[in-house]
Amino acid sequence: MTAYNQLPDLAPALPELFLAGGSLALLMLGVFGGRTAVRYVTALAVALLAVAALPLLLPAQFGITDGTTFHGAFVLDGFATYLKILTLIGSGFAIAMSVAFARNENFEQFEYPVLILLATLGMMLMLSANDLIILYLGLELQSLALYVIAAFNRDSVRSTEAGLKYFVLGSVSSGMLLYGMSLVYGFTGNTGFPEIAAAITAQGGSSLGLVFGLVFILAGLAFKVSAVPFHMWTPDVYEGAPTPVTAFFAAAPKIAAMGMLTRIVIDAFEPVTHDWQQIIVFVSIASMALGAFAAIGQHNIKRLMAYSSIGHMGFALVGLAAGSQAGVEGVVIYMTAYLAMTLGAFACILSMRRKEGMVEEISDLSGLARTNLPMAVLLGIILFSLAGIPPFVGFFAKFYVFLAAVEAGLYPLAIIGILSSVVGAYYYLRIVKVMFFDEPARAFLPMPVELKFTLGLSSLFVMFFVVFAGSIVEMAAAAAGTLF
Repeated sequence: MTAYNQLPDLAPALPELFLAGGSLALLMLGVFGGRTAVRYVTALAVALLAVAALPLLLPAQFGITDGTTFHGAFVLDGFATYLKILTLIGSGFAIAMSVAFARNENFEQFEYPVLILLATLGMMLMLSANDLIILYLGLELQSLALYVIAAFNRDSVRSTEAGLKYFVLGSVSSGMLLYGMSLVYGFTGNTGFPEIAAAITAQGGSSLGLVFGLVFILAGLAFKVSAVPFHMWTPDVYEGAPTPVTAFFAAAPKIAAMGMLTRIVIDAFEPVTHDWQQIIVFVSIASMALGAFAAIGQHNIKRLMAYSSIGHMGFALVGLAAGSQAGVEGVVIYMTAYLAMTLGAFACILSMRRKEGMVEEISDLSGLARTNLPMAVLLGIILFSLAGIPPFVGFFAKFYVFLAAVEAGLYPLAIIGILSSVVGAYYYLRIVKVMFFDEPARAFLPMPVELKFTLGLSSLFVMFFVVFAGSIVEMAAAAAGTLF
């Protein structure tokens, strides 16, 4: 009876338990079912992600309440719940969008959806981590799965190279992160986030060793969100990895990493806000500037989306740099908008297919308005949104993070962000010009139904966000409020 009483309350971790058990079951189905089981595994993987979302969407029905478990190492609150739902949506659409590609490119292997499920499990652990050790376990579970799927197309030299680059640089970032964690543990005597904050307060602020630890932790986490100067892997991996893998990389892992970064600086290092705020401001400015200028000369649309994602992570970090509840609310809204825009953009990129295979050059979109007007119009709307042009969702996302920066007195950061957004608009509008005003290239093959569905949903969200913005902002505010 005593041993039973010592068991942790597993209810807050119910979605993770569903994913862990379901992933292992699907792995067995794939192993013993052979090639015929691939489509069943893919469909069941999407269904499993939907099942894992149910306890988050309907906590009362599953007997789940916000709180901590596993001796305070795992936390479930409004912030984790909101971002977990976004992560599950991103992973589900990434698997669905890969179906046609896998069929046409001899890519159908059951390990792919299983690896995405395991990566998603790691991301959910990251979002609920309330302890450095749990954070690292979740991060490595996610990272190891991502290293494998980056090099998943073993017949492609580019894919293998992408996986190797990601693995080597990811290992370096993990080492930096671990070193930073060991320094923080050494100077505070704790690994739990609330305990670290209490120890820093008791010590009367930061010490030199603690600041070093904080810098190494932020460096390791900046790699995961591909923020400058730890962005070097992003363009090569985005270009080299199979396109569905790139779509996955651009969506769910960015949300999880940004959520984890937000939680650790707000929960564990709140007493030394001034120290980490300077680092976040620098990383944000560098990411926005590089994302704006480096993408201008790109000809490959996947590389362009890599630099675009670097820039967008810089914009999201503007909200985090504010260090306020309004700033975190801005980050949550920004990641919601970013997910919708990214899924829509990659639905179009995955549709760039001719009889001889996939194409990736921006010039291949020439005259798309005359060969496939609906796709050209919807991709144009998504590009306008990525540029931050009203009345689309991208404009409101940037508005909330810049507003938080202004309220926090970070006027130079907000001004640089707006200028970077103006510069970045050039390369988005250049694609629109290519689609609507250049001579048409050969038409693409018809868009598969799952890509049509993804593009349609994301476009509706992007266009009509202003209609239901109030409810999204309320949910984002409630999620951010749980950290303060």
